Formats: sequence, C-alpha cells, structure tokens
Amino acid sequence: MTGLRRKRSTDALGTIEPPGNAETVVGVLSVTVLVEVLGVLSGSEVWLLGLLVFLPGTASALCTVQQTKFVAAWTTVFVSLTLFLRAGDSARWLDRSLLVLLTLALGIASVYACHRRIAREQEMLRLRSTAAAMQRHILHPLPLLTEDVLVNGVYEPVQEDRLVGGDIYDVVASPWGTRVLIGDVQGKGLAAVGAAFAVIGAFREAAHREPTLTALVDALDSAVVRHNSYAEQTGDDERFVTALIIGVDAGTEAQIVNCGHVPPRLLDDGAVTTPPVDPGVPLGLAELAVEPTTVGWFAFPAGATLVLTTDGLTETRARDGAFYPVDERLAKHLGLSPTELPGALHEDARAFAGYDRPQDDVAVLTVRRSPRH
Repeated sequence: MTGLRRKRSTDALGTIEPPGNAETVVGVLSVTVLVEVLGVLSGSEVWLLGLLVFLPGTASALCTVQQTKFVAAWTTVFVSLTLFLRAGDSARWLDRSLLVLLTLALGIASVYACHRRIAREQEMLRLRSTAAAMQRHILHPLPLLTEDVLVNGVYEPVQEDRLVGGDIYDVVASPWGTRVLIGDVQGKGLAAVGAAFAVIGAFREAAHREPTLTALVDALDSAVVRHNSYAEQTGDDERFVTALIIGVDAGTEAQIVNCGHVPPRLLDDGAVTTPPVDPGVPLGLAELAVEPTTVGWFAFPAGATLVLTTDGLTETRARDGAFYPVDERLAKHLGLSPTELPGALHEDARAFAGYDRPQDDVAVLTVRRSPRH
C-alpha cells in the first residue's frame, strides 16, 4: 500500500449509510409482528405496544428523514388502531389516549432528531471536503519523483476523521538537488496542525532559496519561532517540531541534518544501518542548542534505500509494553521493493501492537535514487 492511507471515503467518514426503503419496511414489520406475538403469548397484547415507541428513536439514528417519518407514522397509527379498536376494556380510555400522545410526541421528536443529525453530517462533509482540498496542497500525494529520488510511503493520522495530523513530509527539487523533509509536531489538535503548515510552507520556500542545508534548517527554525510567537498572542500553546532534512544530488553521498528526530535507516547490500549524525535540537529550540547546526554526510549509492519514519512507528507498543523493533523487522522485509516496504512495515507494526487504529500519527517514507542513477 502506498500513498496517503485512506480506508474509507470522505462520505463514509462523514455519514451513517442509511438502510434501503425495503429494508426499513421489512425491519418495521418484523418488529411489529414480534411485539404482537409476544403480546399474545403473554396475554398483555395492548400494553406491550409501548415497546414500539423505540422504533422511531432507532430510525432517527440510522435512517433518512423520510424513512424516520414513515416509521413514526406507522408506529403512531398502529398503536392508535390497536388501542382503540381492539382493546376490550373501554373504561381505561384516558391511559390509552396518553399512550397514543406519547407515541406521537416521540415520533415527532425522532423526526426532528434525524433532521438535526443529517444536517450535522452534511456540515461535517462540507468541512472535510474543504480539508481534503487543503490536504492535497499541504501534503502532496505519494509517490513523488524528482531527477534525484523516488519518494514513496504511507501516512495515517491517529484520528480517523482528520486528514492531516501532526506528522509532516515534503519533497522539493531545488537548484542544489532534492531536499526531503519528514517531521513531527509536538502535541495534537488544530494548534499542532497549524505549526505543521508553518513548517511545510517555510520548507517549500526556503528549499529553493537557501544553498545549504544549515541555512534551510535555520529558516525552518525561524518559521516555528514566528508561529509560536503568534500562538502565544492568541493563547495557544507553543510547539516544537522534530525533523529530518535530507539532501540528495547526483553524487554518491547524501547530506542530512537531524533536528531531534527519529534517525533514518539505510538499506543497502542486505544490511540495515543507521547513518551517523548529530541528533541536534528540534525546530523552535535552536536558541537552546550548545553547538551550531551541523550537516552529516553518508554514502547513498545506487540501489540503496533510505527509510524515514516518525515516532508513531518506533514508539508503537505491544500489549505487553514492548516497543516495535524497527531494525529487526526491517531486516525481515529487505526483499520488498521501496514501493511495497512502507505499507508492509506499517501493517506489521499494527499487527505487532494488536490495535485496529494507530496509537499515534504514523508516517513511513522510502527514499531511493531515481532510475537514471
């Protein structure tokens, strides 16, 4: 599996799929018959009709407005006819009238609740449609190909209904080669997403302007500092961002700057290694660094694959608390292509953890030299 991971469509995320009209009719008739049978067997046929008042409430949560109106009308009419035409004790007409009024009131309330539910779902669909359009411009769909590298991967926010999380990535073909970014914003929520947008915007602009990775990292750090300054004015929390910035050109080596991020893994000649690099400090905290930003160099020959991840993968835990063994599992997947590896690694981590949903935002990228190399 490659690209942005989407198990369901936007519509499926935003709405409950209503049953068909035939299914609704069959369901209502089945419940009605069941109540009638139970009433006959128990000898309390009339008073068991009160069970039918749950039908409109159930329909309001699952059905369309028209279907809910049908269920509410059917319930009210059936209860009314049964109470006044089939009841033998005419002295308790007031109790029967109250039950009919209660059924009618619950039916009206159910129709109103269904209308409100669908209105909220439609509003969420509009918001998510806008978010999807934003996502296509903010996190470019993978794979991404430049003259220097082919970048593939998977990305999955921890919240299923959020298209963009705190993990970020980008690829820019600059005059000095291809620059690759992967990062992780501290914290969750919209404030974290705002910091992510600030870093990505700064990366796309500075990658074309700055000839060195150190200058590029300084620009990214300044962007986070400016974002935090604005956040402080608006009452939001300040954020820092861990990041890896990779530079690849036509040579056989690659450059790397690590800003407190998970180190990359290099797959080459059947082995998994970690390129030596100074871990540095996260973006936004450069003023606290004792040493200036330094660039590391490592061999990146043709045929080698660089694996970049966020801590959503490396900090995945099994139910017994054990961390996901990234190097060990990578060694078992060396036979996979760079296109297949990210999805396989992600699925393997999910199976290791034993959870259906990720425990944190997850991004896994593979960087491989383009075929011309």
